[in-house]
Amino acid sequence: MHDRLPPLTALRAFDAAARHMSFAKAAAELNVTPAALSFQIKGLEEHLGAPLFRRLNRAVELTEAGKALAPGAAEGFDALRRAWMATRRSLDARTLTVTAGPAFTAKWLAPRLFDFAQKHPDIELRFSASLRLVDFDRDDVDLAIRFGMGGDDAGVYSRVLVREWLAPMVAPHLAERLRVPADLLKLRLLDDGNLDFVRPPCDWAAWFRAMGVADPPEVTPQFSQADHAIDAAETGGGAILGRISLTTKALQDGRLVIPFPTALTTRAHYRVLCPAGAEQKPQVQAFLSWLFDNVGEFAAHDRQMSFIDAGDVGT
Repeated sequence: MHDRLPPLTALRAFDAAARHMSFAKAAAELNVTPAALSFQIKGLEEHLGAPLFRRLNRAVELTEAGKALAPGAAEGFDALRRAWMATRRSLDARTLTVTAGPAFTAKWLAPRLFDFAQKHPDIELRFSASLRLVDFDRDDVDLAIRFGMGGDDAGVYSRVLVREWLAPMVAPHLAERLRVPADLLKLRLLDDGNLDFVRPPCDWAAWFRAMGVADPPEVTPQFSQADHAIDAAETGGGAILGRISLTTKALQDGRLVIPFPTALTTRAHYRVLCPAGAEQKPQVQAFLSWLFDNVGEFAAHDRQMSFIDAGDVGT
């Protein structure tokens, strides 16, 4: 038995057939005829000196040799695909693909994208609103904005973007009724449920304890998306313990106000990440520069607040 590799086209045909367990579906994926695909696989079996498939009446199944080859073939083509995509991205100085959470995209990024487009008309900006863990190779993403407690960012460029804080926020007409923090208990307290992972907790109960209101409040309704809770608060549906990262525009426009300027700070924060070295690419540099220039607007709100660390509140 010799070690010379068979033709790549034959291995590609085998990989597709092994994934689909169908010559017809594999042929459709590769845009060839079933006869042509069968010919490629037959040649691969002759090269190996053993069958890779058992041909049944209307189906195929892998032989032991096929089962041994299939995982390596799949991994090999996946590695080739990733390498090809990475090489294309390294040569592309015009396209920039950014991923961020749906709420941050809707409430902070999207309203400001026209400004970036005006300043950088040569850059084609693409967005993916997602919370899943990013794989820069698999997902064809250049830059990720993620919120959390931080983690192991070895091998990537990582920089803190926004330090988060939370404070009660309501529609202006509701603020007129509020004199002391306990008055908030007369309103419906909205919860987006997206900070359940934060430790120590940074929620309504913690804020009321910080303000000396002992009785834990009933929080309802709960929203699965933070931007939906913000929308409900803007229309007068209740009070939200608003995150400054998501509510800056609403506060600037007067759609929300902060009746009591005491905020909880949390160790959770936004950070921006990209593959190590990719931060030097012209389009990534341009976006990072624009991004950090714009997050400076949070400082204006910071100066109006007093802060209490959620970790100092207790339970």
